[in-house]
Amino acid sequence: MNRSDLINELKNRTTLTRKDAEKFVDTFFLSISDTLSRNERVEIRGFGSFTVKKYKPYVGRNPKTGTKINVPPKKLPFFKVGKELKELVNNES
Repeated sequence: MNRSDLINELKNRTTLTRKDAEKFVDTFFLSISDTLSRNERVEIRGFGSFTVKKYKPYVGRNPKTGTKINVPPKKLPFFKVGKELKELVNNES
């Protein structure tokens, strides 16, 4: 499912217009992005939680040339699936 599919699904399951459904989806994801950019956690009960993981700098290696490369510290979004979603997916198989 992509963004357009999600908008259409929301429109079809509610009384929202496509434009309102699009605003809702955009606002939802923007809110999650803004919260994560402030290094805060987002938890949606029954679905999962989004956090920001911090990685320390390290010395990597270019696999082609073998030269060492200093990799700077970085932060990446991380999703941890909730128990209910995990059970739902496992029971559907």
